[in-house]
Amino acid sequence: MFDPKIIRGRHLELVEETPGAEADLELAAGTDLVPDDDAEVLEGELVDPDDYDEDEDYEPRPPAVIEHGAYFVAGVAVTVRRVRESRTTVVYDRGIGAAQSSGDHQTALEWVKERREFQADRHARRFDWIELPAKVIGFLPNAGIGCGGLLVVLGILLAIATKDPAQVVAPIVFIADIVEFTVVVVSATWLYVLIAAPIVGVLAFWAIGRRAVEAGDVEWLATNADVDMDIEIDERTIARALDALRIAQISNHLKQGLPLQFITTARKDGRGTHAVIRLPAGATAAQIAEPKRRAQLAGGLYRATKEVWLTVGAEAGILDIWAADKGALEEGAGPYPLLEEGVVDWFKGVPYGKTLRGDALNAPMEGRNTIVGGIPDQGKSSAARVIVAGAQLDVTVEVRIWVPDSNYDFEVFKPRCSRYVMGAETENFEQIRDDLRELYEEIQTRGELLVKHQQPEVTRKLASAGIGLHPLLGLIEEAHIALSHPEFGEEISYYATEIVRLGRKRAIHLIISTQAPTKTSGIPRDLTRNCSNGIAFAVGDHHANDALLGQGAHAGGHRATELIPGTDAGTALVKGFTGQRSEMVQAYFLSVRKENDQVTPLIRRSLAEIERRGKAVPGTDRPRALTEARDLLDDLSEALDGVEARMRLTDVVGILRKNAPGWDPYQRMTGADLGTHLARLKIRVYKTGNIPSVDPADVHAAVAKASTADLDEE
Repeated sequence: MFDPKIIRGRHLELVEETPGAEADLELAAGTDLVPDDDAEVLEGELVDPDDYDEDEDYEPRPPAVIEHGAYFVAGVAVTVRRVRESRTTVVYDRGIGAAQSSGDHQTALEWVKERREFQADRHARRFDWIELPAKVIGFLPNAGIGCGGLLVVLGILLAIATKDPAQVVAPIVFIADIVEFTVVVVSATWLYVLIAAPIVGVLAFWAIGRRAVEAGDVEWLATNADVDMDIEIDERTIARALDALRIAQISNHLKQGLPLQFITTARKDGRGTHAVIRLPAGATAAQIAEPKRRAQLAGGLYRATKEVWLTVGAEAGILDIWAADKGALEEGAGPYPLLEEGVVDWFKGVPYGKTLRGDALNAPMEGRNTIVGGIPDQGKSSAARVIVAGAQLDVTVEVRIWVPDSNYDFEVFKPRCSRYVMGAETENFEQIRDDLRELYEEIQTRGELLVKHQQPEVTRKLASAGIGLHPLLGLIEEAHIALSHPEFGEEISYYATEIVRLGRKRAIHLIISTQAPTKTSGIPRDLTRNCSNGIAFAVGDHHANDALLGQGAHAGGHRATELIPGTDAGTALVKGFTGQRSEMVQAYFLSVRKENDQVTPLIRRSLAEIERRGKAVPGTDRPRALTEARDLLDDLSEALDGVEARMRLTDVVGILRKNAPGWDPYQRMTGADLGTHLARLKIRVYKTGNIPSVDPADVHAAVAKASTADLDEE
């Protein structure tokens, strides 16, 4: 049998071994060797099996035409660079920059001295070349007379020596013959020389380029194996990238050979490089942080825009740069840190993910609310799930989840919830409304408890005391559906907004999870602006961006619009998690798929600890309050009973409030709100002197019509 060898090169067609031949191998078109049945046939260099390293990665070479063409181009580039370096101060400027970047001012001064000497010599040489034509013109007559006289003297001496007067002109004739021979040779060879010169030039450039490539002297030339290699970001790289922005103050500063002042030199920081620079006078960090220039700077650093983060330092002229290692986003956040063991303290935050630097980041819960959004399938529900899963590991936390849609994302949390609604039926929207009203009323109860205990906000001690001030986490998933519901959306919006506005100090944290908010999505601005935690996955426009990250975020360069849908799924721009205006964060991921359910073990661990302490699941000891059902049309008929003249809407509202003092919708209703409800009931609203009013007869007629309709249905 054939003892297969390892052959470097490209794969070729496999051919079976010729039967009965041990050493002779059948060759096929396009193949060099034929191994055993399962062996691979390759074309290239034979390598001894004992010397072959299976772990070594052999990259295929590029086609010969491309490879040798690249050598020629490299040779031209190297020659141009060498000529430029020999005739300009670029070498000295580079030495000065390197010395200043390293803080070696003495060496920098020596480089400056040498540069001045070079400039002086270059100046003198240029003047010599300018004066050369005049000198040549003045020298030629004297040279001609001198050479002619010399030839005559030589001829006279030759004539005397040979006693032949004709030899006087012999030197002149000899020179003439040389000239004639030269003309003949040039005439015969000039065409061949003209043809050969470009070939020799190409070969020379090819040889120079090949030596430069093999020596690693050509930075821009990359093979297919080098194209994904990262470059080192140092002071020189940053300076060149800043210079390429063409900001006049920076360009002029560098053109004068002056160094940039690095308050913090470029150094490794987590999964990237960090540097702090004081910009030249007149240049501001805000100019560079502007989106267009940020993208240009990222290009100069060989990074994607989202991998470069620029912030303004303590002064307007101080630029803080952090550039992620190439491809850092592809590494992800890694496994959830509490998957196997561990607990959470609500007041210290819950695990959320990792920054681009690789630092673990907690989502703050105390005194906060959260809004999370983005276009579909980018990770908003997963992010909310991670926060809820972490929060429930604090056994004092009560969890309430409302999902106005039929989906499985949070179904596994049901055993840990005191309130759980899932489904798109009308009764579920009504239940969400009722649960939020119950939570709104609880805010007032908690406020009274804080007053009783003389505390401005809930502390860890009060939360653990079992007095009704335990942390409470509510989640409205797909909130845009609930908030825009035609019948209950208005009330859901009101209660959600009030909970976000008033619940913070009472240890109530509401998460609003929604698709990217828009002007028409039905999400109140008071709701979004009062969520101090914002999580923005990829969004489509600046309206959604600013709704999640705060007004002016997009204009200030904090842009989730730069995240690429699909590619950046699971990565979000967050606000409120750190002291920074925003931070790019990769969220942990917890699966709820049946075949890989990672959430249920976390819930079981929490339930086991609650049981060990002899407690009930927080909140389950208080059943839902029975909600009073009221009909606005019947209440209007009662309020206007016995009234014949038209009544102002504000007066009607006053009667409704008096008749139902415990019904919150009436207590917060205005005359304009009542007008909207009357329009929905198709009851005419009159205006006299721009004062809206209603005719009791119209109301009684609507009641009679509704009663008749009910009888017809029966």
